[in-house]
This record gives sequence, structure tokens and C-alpha cells, in this order.
Amino acid sequence: MKTSRKGFTLIELIVVIAIIGVLAAILVPSMLGYVKKSKVSSANSTASSLQKAINTTLMELDEIYEDVSAEITSLERASTSRSASVTALPASVSAADVRINAVIWDSIKKYLDNSRANKLRFYAICDGGACRCVGVSIDSVYTGTYPAGVVNVDNCKDYKNKYKDACLDAEAKLTT
Repeated sequence: MKTSRKGFTLIELIVVIAIIGVLAAILVPSMLGYVKKSKVSSANSTASSLQKAINTTLMELDEIYEDVSAEITSLERASTSRSASVTALPASVSAADVRINAVIWDSIKKYLDNSRANKLRFYAICDGGACRCVGVSIDSVYTGTYPAGVVNVDNCKDYKNKYKDACLDAEAKLTT
């Protein structure tokens, strides 16, 4: 009587595992590249959204304080604090009204996704009541700019958490 065996031999299992290992060695690096590209793109998109939110906030600020937005030259949120700082507080706003930083941040947050907004650190350069460029750090690794094109997959490590430098480079790109 002949008995038939079912199953795989050890050689067949080793060959399959070797093939899976080769495929993984090829695919993993390319997939990591896609993830990095996606994160940089997300950071640039966040910077664009932030620029629009800042412009809207500057228009709203003019309703609270007369023509104050034209005097604001830059905004910065250097930590995950509850406000953004007006780097150059306009003379038309009294020094006693320190609430302006919280008012600005609360207004900007209205136009952003709140879950991400509280983690953002950014630097924005304003001129004539409009936001010209923004550098934003969405986490401790990825930085993005508006206008986009300053930070890319190749140089994203150079701008790691250097949102202010990225913003200044974006402004230099605008003026050339």
C-alpha cells in the first residue's frame, strides 16, 4: 500500500522565504522614499493652509485694531504654547494689550485642523498686511514652506525642525 505525504519540503520553504526576503529588500527602501515624499508634501500643504489662515487673521485683526496688520512684519510660534508671537508689535497697539498674541493664535487656529494646529511651530514673514511666506514644522522631523519648493525629499534632513531658516529661504526665493 502506498501512502502519500502532504505538505512542503524544507527546500521548498527555504526557497519561498528567500524569494520573500529578496522582494522585501527591493520594496522597503522604495516604500520609505514614498513615505518621506508624502510627509514633505504634507508639510508644504500645511504651510499653504497656514499662510491662508494668517492672511484671513490679518484681515480680521484690522477690524479689532485699525490698520494694525500693515505694521506686522512677522509672526512666530516657537513652541507649543497657547499663542503666537507678533515679532514686531505695532506702535498702534498699546503695550498693555498683550492679549493680541492670544487673539492672533486663536484666530489662526479657527482656520486649521485643531488636532494638528496645537503641534505646529512656525515663522511667517508679513508685509503690507499680507503673509508673504511661511515656514512650518509639523513634527520634529518634517518642515514645509509656502511657497513650496524650498524643502524637498533630498534636503528635508537639512531643514529638520528649522522652520525659520526654511521661511527665510522661501522669502529669498520670492525676491529672486
